[in-house]
Amino acid sequence: MNIEQFREYCISKQGVTESFPFDEKTLVFKVMGKMFALTGLEYNPAQANLKCDPERAIELRDEYDGLIRPGYHMSKVHWNTVELEKNIPDELILELIDHSYDLVVKSLTKKLQTQLASL
Repeated sequence: MNIEQFREYCISKQGVTESFPFDEKTLVFKVMGKMFALTGLEYNPAQANLKCDPERAIELRDEYDGLIRPGYHMSKVHWNTVELEKNIPDELILELIDHSYDLVVKSLTKKLQTQLASL
């Protein structure tokens, strides 16, 4: 999966915005103001940080050794860095984006979840 496909999928999700809050090279995707994905545009091959359930994160790191690692500059427990253009099936990357998005949505207040559902 290339970086543009990653971006298009992230912004297609309900309530998602994209911005560069840290610098001009780090693209961040948020749902209702909370980050669920980010990618450094300068990396070649492309990679992204995605939120992940801690147990699933460990399983993925074991299965895709070197291609899925503890999140770079993030909580190593709750975030993974995923190589987008390597030997990880696109379907898995899409699943991991969905998982990250869903984790963040579940952590939103009921008020924000209701607002999101009405978008």
